[in-house]
Amino acid sequence: MGLQLESILFAIMQGVSELFPVSSLGHGVVVPDLLHWQMDTRSEQFLPFMVMLHLGTALALLAYFRKDWIELFRDFFRGGCNPNNALARPMWLMIVGTIPAGLLGLLLEKKIKLLFGSTTIVLAVLVINGIMLIVGERAVKRSRGGRKLEDLSFMGALKVGVAQSLALVPGISRSGSTLLGGLSQGLSYEAAARFSFLLATPIILAASVLEVPKAMHETGPLPFAQMALCGLIAGVCAYISTWALMRYFKMHEVKALSPFGWYCIALGVLGLAVKFA
Repeated sequence: MGLQLESILFAIMQGVSELFPVSSLGHGVVVPDLLHWQMDTRSEQFLPFMVMLHLGTALALLAYFRKDWIELFRDFFRGGCNPNNALARPMWLMIVGTIPAGLLGLLLEKKIKLLFGSTTIVLAVLVINGIMLIVGERAVKRSRGGRKLEDLSFMGALKVGVAQSLALVPGISRSGSTLLGGLSQGLSYEAAARFSFLLATPIILAASVLEVPKAMHETGPLPFAQMALCGLIAGVCAYISTWALMRYFKMHEVKALSPFGWYCIALGVLGLAVKFA
């Protein structure tokens, strides 16, 4: 299988797994290694390639939640940008929730990149992610849920943001950890999922702004045009995944995360068995 076909398959996998609570970064490290792809996740070009895929995902999220973003900005300015104003409050919740992952991503960028080189560590973290989804969901279900995003406190938004920052480690799902963070603050599954996907957009876009210019000047085996095509493919898959997940979480209020947790555990255990066989 050629490198260009691998890049397309990788883009499809990225677009789906970015929104599903199964860790896209974890899959991005594990799958090429276990299937012995030509793609080198340790190369200098891998990060710009991943960023192009993330850019496609961010644009898909912007397209899907375009009405939400328009309303957020409109009400933000109507409310005088005042955090105590009910209209401006949702945007301030977004800002507060974005801060932890943004700061930690900048501070720990080099150390986090080192984890991309160890498939064994990522497989083990995938197992931890699965356990976190199963056990965490059971724990938060004891709390009283059903709250809307507007009911979230600023401290609650900060806690959700801290939960999102866990996904800086490959193998920990950003959407999964953020969903659990939202559920722990009493949000309904649908509200927690919406907040999770909205929070993802500025983080992904910020990373893209920094890395896409580097991708345009890459001289590796994948030309910029191929990476851009893969970004488009990832975006289409992400849009479909968002559509499916929003309906899934709207319909399922009991053990909605458990199937994804068991999947992560199975993938991690099987992957470790293959690595040490």
